[in-house]
Amino acid sequence: MSEDNSNQDIYEHHQVTVDPGQEIMRVDKYLMDRIPQISRTRIQAIAKSGLLLVNGKAVKANHKIHPNDEISVNVLFEKNEFELVPENIPLDIIYEDDDVAVINKPASLVVHPGHGNYNGTLLNGLIYHFSNLPQRDDYAGRPGIVHRIDKNTSGLLVVAKNEHALTHLSNQFAERTSERRYLALVWGDFEEDEGTITGNIGRSRKNRKVYEVYSDEEEYGKHAITHYKVIERLRYVTLVECKLETGRTHQIRVHMKHIGHPLFNDIEYGGDRILKGTTFTKYKQFIDNCLKLIPGQALHAKTLGFTHPKTGDWKAFDSNLPAGFEQLLEKWRVYGSNH
Repeated sequence: MSEDNSNQDIYEHHQVTVDPGQEIMRVDKYLMDRIPQISRTRIQAIAKSGLLLVNGKAVKANHKIHPNDEISVNVLFEKNEFELVPENIPLDIIYEDDDVAVINKPASLVVHPGHGNYNGTLLNGLIYHFSNLPQRDDYAGRPGIVHRIDKNTSGLLVVAKNEHALTHLSNQFAERTSERRYLALVWGDFEEDEGTITGNIGRSRKNRKVYEVYSDEEEYGKHAITHYKVIERLRYVTLVECKLETGRTHQIRVHMKHIGHPLFNDIEYGGDRILKGTTFTKYKQFIDNCLKLIPGQALHAKTLGFTHPKTGDWKAFDSNLPAGFEQLLEKWRVYGSNH
């Protein structure tokens, strides 16, 4: 998201490379499946405004795209669509000083406004509770935000309360000197007790709402590394700890699906249906009851560590699993002991 302060217009920028094997077709039709939550009518309006570019040149909506074309789209939003409004949203602040705050985010809470989520986000709560939060140039409109976790992922986030803290913390995340560990409940059992998943992560060429792993030869996506360790084997599912070496969008969810272990109840990545187990009706009912306990993927950002931007001390934080996640694990433990 970038912001033009001269007129307060706010744009969401999308860069799309046409697949090498793509058949020739209209650019508006091509983009409909590749930009989340956008209509063909809106793409046509964007083209009329000169904000739809192919290979650097403005084109009309009926322009025919070819393999390897570079498409650039600037989606203009009304100012009030993304106007940050302070909201008295309760925050679970587990640590705070003059420079940083560490928040324990509940599942189902979006971190910052975006198309389709204009209010009721963590950021609306942050600007209500904290004044004069700083913002990065590449995170315009997202004051204090250093890193994100997905809507239905719960757990720890650090917020910067001044410019120095924001720069210092952002560098730590970029240089991988911070430490993040997650707990995830995934489908299936593992032969080994621990392992490392390496694979470039890029937005899916078939569905722009999700991401996929691509090989180095494809030269697409960003380098990503996830280390995992088995914590508890629960018959048809496994509780694993994941340590992020990189911080790509949906990283754990994409990497786990890639090795055949989608996260339990991960709607976008196919974990919200029975992938392992029996065909008995009782088992189906058991799974349905389990799925209802959490709003989405069973993923919790349990620990967070970073160097304090002012004191230089190492700060480490830990958080408990949400009640629904704990109940989910207990159900599987009981199921395992009875079978």
